[in-house]
Amino acid sequence: MTLKTRNNFFRGGISFAVVSLGFILVGGYIAFLATPGATADEILRSRGIIQKLIAGIAAPNAYVPFFTMIGAAVYSLVSLIFIYHFFEKTQSPEILFFGFFVISLSFEFARLIVPLSGIYHFPPLYLITMFRVLLFGRYFGLFSLFTAGVYSAGFDIQKQQSILPILVLAAMVIAINVPVDGLAWDSTYMLLNGYLSMFLIIEAGILLITIVTFFISAFTRNSKNYAFIGLGAFLAYTGRSVLIDSDTWITPIPGLLILAAGTWLVCVRLHREYLWL
Repeated sequence: MTLKTRNNFFRGGISFAVVSLGFILVGGYIAFLATPGATADEILRSRGIIQKLIAGIAAPNAYVPFFTMIGAAVYSLVSLIFIYHFFEKTQSPEILFFGFFVISLSFEFARLIVPLSGIYHFPPLYLITMFRVLLFGRYFGLFSLFTAGVYSAGFDIQKQQSILPILVLAAMVIAINVPVDGLAWDSTYMLLNGYLSMFLIIEAGILLITIVTFFISAFTRNSKNYAFIGLGAFLAYTGRSVLIDSDTWITPIPGLLILAAGTWLVCVRLHREYLWL
């Protein structure tokens, strides 16, 4: 893949993040009055580990998911601008797929369908469709982060364009086939879905393999940069999870800071690794 083609993906991601942020701001403004009702109807707290730990300390707040959506979209937009600026003329196969991970945060706008349905009374099919869009974005981001690790281990750089359709297809297969309840959601406006425990285990396994791959690359390439990149990838994914699973005011800012710190670490170390090549 040429630098021009890769940079076009980044430009497209920036445009998508702008549209996502605009939709969240406009849709959130419209749905503001319906937001408390949407949370009152929720059945379960979000799946986040931190939320479970503080369940007896902090109750879910109806407006927190709205601000986590804004935070995700702003993060995606700002990070992509910096990635495009600093890597515009720097060839790095890993940064393309890490960029896809960053872009995936823009899909969080899909959660707005839940509070909006309180106003417009959308049929369950609409909610299920938007949930599948959201699920696609989240798994596309996870698979992209995993692929960045694979490329750090020396995977053929010429296969970038052929790998992308595989990532899209894999995320689509999961998003389309997961059973979904279109009438119930949790405290972050995520519709309730089947096989949750199984997918949590799969996500943890993929993340572990990704981090191990980066550390193996640090050893085989004799470059400590990849050890820091692995740490950054772990922080980025952890921060993303804390942010998007937040339903109290305690967790969104720490989650966003961890996400930003991980992103900074990945980008700085990748830029340092490829700067002179």
